[in-house]
Amino acid sequence: MAAPQPAPGRCAYFVARKKRFCKMLPAPGRRFCGEHGLQEEENGRKRVPCPLDPKHTVYEDQLQKHLKKCNSREKPKPVYFVRDINAGLEDVAEIPEKQVPISSLSKEELENLIIKLKKASNGLELCLEEQILSHQALQEALNDPKNGESAFKHLKQQASILGNMEKLHLLGPGRCFVEFGAGRGKLSHWVDIALQNVENVQFLLVERATTRFKVDGKHKRRDSIFERLQVDIQHLCLSVRNEASHKVPILEKKKLPVVGIGKHLCGAATDLALRCLVESYTTCRDGENEEPAPKRSRNDKTEVASNSSANNESNKDDCKPVAGIVIALCCHHKCDWRHYVGREFFKSVGLGPVEFHYFQRMSSWATCGMRETTIKASTSEESEDQTNDTEEHEQTFSKTESGSDTLQGILTVEERKEIGCLCKRLIDRGRTEYLQQRGYRAALQYYTESAVSLENVLLTAVPGPSLIPEPTM
Repeated sequence: MAAPQPAPGRCAYFVARKKRFCKMLPAPGRRFCGEHGLQEEENGRKRVPCPLDPKHTVYEDQLQKHLKKCNSREKPKPVYFVRDINAGLEDVAEIPEKQVPISSLSKEELENLIIKLKKASNGLELCLEEQILSHQALQEALNDPKNGESAFKHLKQQASILGNMEKLHLLGPGRCFVEFGAGRGKLSHWVDIALQNVENVQFLLVERATTRFKVDGKHKRRDSIFERLQVDIQHLCLSVRNEASHKVPILEKKKLPVVGIGKHLCGAATDLALRCLVESYTTCRDGENEEPAPKRSRNDKTEVASNSSANNESNKDDCKPVAGIVIALCCHHKCDWRHYVGREFFKSVGLGPVEFHYFQRMSSWATCGMRETTIKASTSEESEDQTNDTEEHEQTFSKTESGSDTLQGILTVEERKEIGCLCKRLIDRGRTEYLQQRGYRAALQYYTESAVSLENVLLTAVPGPSLIPEPTM
C-alpha cells in the first residue's frame, strides 16, 4: 500500500494527532506552509522559532533583523506608564502561599471560616438601598424593539448608572470622564449622548487589550474629545503635576476635574482603579517636584513658618480630589490581596490574607446558582461587548470555586448563596472604608434588578467636606 500523500497544492506536514496532512496553503515553490516552515530548509537556510513568540518562525540568518520589527517585541511605554504605581502591597512576605481549594477543606475548617465571616460581618449592612434609576438619553434605545433581551439588559444597567451619576451631579460641563475597563466604550458613549449639548467634556477610555467594534468612531464629528489609553490600570498614572515624562496629555492641557466610571469592573481591577483615582492621581497633583526651600538663619524662623504655612495652603488648593467615582462591581472571586484597598479594614476585624483568599473564592457562591441561565441569556451581546471576558462574568467560575458536590453534605444551595453575599459585602465594605478614610462620601446600592444582572451593586463616591477647599474671601 502506497504511503499517503498530501493533497495537491497543500502543506506536506503530517499532523499525527489528526492523522492527516495539514490543509494550509504553502507559498509558491514551497512544500510546507508558514506554520510548518520549520520542517523545510531552502538552499541550506534554516528556519527557527522566533524567541519573542515561538508561534511563528523566521530564517535563522534574518533573526536579528526580524527581532527589530516583530509585532511581539516590547513596544515603547506610553508617557502615562509607571510600573506598579497602583499595585498596592509590596511586602511579598505578607502575601499567602498557594492555598488548598475550598473543596479540600475539612468540615471543621470550613465551619471556622464561616464563623469568622459572620463575626466580621456582624452589624454589616446587607440590605442595600435600591437606586434603580434611568436616564432620558437611553429612552429611545430602551424602547427600540430591535434590541434583543441581552442588549436590553445592558441598556437598563447603563441607564441606571447614568441616572445615579446625574443624582450625584456628576453629569455636567468641564469634566474628564475616565472609563476603566472600557472595552468598546459603550458607557462613555451614553455619557456623551447625555451631554450632547454640553461643552468642554473629555473622555479617557482605559483598556489594556486591543478592542474590536469600538464605538469611539461615532464621536469624531462631535465637540467632545475621546482618547484611548491602552495600558493596564495597575501601571496607569493620571498625572497632572508629576514628572513631565509621566503626564497624560489630555489631562495636562485643561486640568478638568476627573470622574472615574466603570461598568462591571472585574475583581482586582476595581481596587487598582480606586487606588489610581484616590492615591496616584492626588499624589501626582501634590507638587512632588517642588524645589526645596532655601536655608535660612535662626533669626528667620518666623518667616519660615509663615512661608511654610502658605505653601501648605497652596498645595492643599492644588491637590484637588477626583470629582466622583461610579463603578458597577463584579467578580469578587478575582480579587487579589496584594491589590485590595481594604486590607486595613480586614485587619481591624481580625482577618488577614488567608481569610481573604477563601472569602474571595466563596463570594462566587452568591451567583453560581444561575450560571446556566446567564450563559443562555448573554451569548449574543457578550460576543460584541467584550474583548476577552464576558461582561456579566457570572459563568466564569470553576466548579471548585462555586461549590462542588463535596460541599453538598455541609451546606445547602441557599446557605452557600447567603455566605457568598456576606463575602461580597465584606469585601465591598473594605472598599467603602478605604474611601471614607480618605475623605470621600462612599456608598453601595443596588442599581438594577437581580433578574437583569446578578452583579447589581454600584459603588459611588464623591468628595466629602474635608476634601472640598473652603472659599477664599
